[in-house]
Amino acid sequence: MVGKLDEAFRFQETALSLRAQRQQLIASNIANADTPNYKARDIDFNSALQNAMTKGTPAAAAPMAKTAATHLNGANPNATANGIPLLYRTPATGTADGNTVDMDAERNQFTDNAVRYEASLTLINAQIRNMLTALQGS
Repeated sequence: MVGKLDEAFRFQETALSLRAQRQQLIASNIANADTPNYKARDIDFNSALQNAMTKGTPAAAAPMAKTAATHLNGANPNATANGIPLLYRTPATGTADGNTVDMDAERNQFTDNAVRYEASLTLINAQIRNMLTALQGS
């Protein structure tokens, strides 16, 4: 029974987790809008969600090879904590200081991601309400 409940909510849970990670990346981009040479980062949400749902491991999450015993075990700096590959945003216009953050695009992405996060929460709430209604009716 618990397995079926887990499976019923797994998609939305995964989507919410990825949306939260993406929101942090976008917020970081906005916070560093005035930092010289800062490169705006993002994730490819659709491919990350597809990988997570098929339980595939993205190539960027593969462990680094140690060529000597004294090498440290390190995380891939081009991936999130969950191994999702981080991508650089392509700037629409160049800047003199090398910063690639476009505040208008970042604000739009931030708002779009937040709205989609809220929509996922609404869907989960509706699923829970439907299950409660079904349980109370029996």
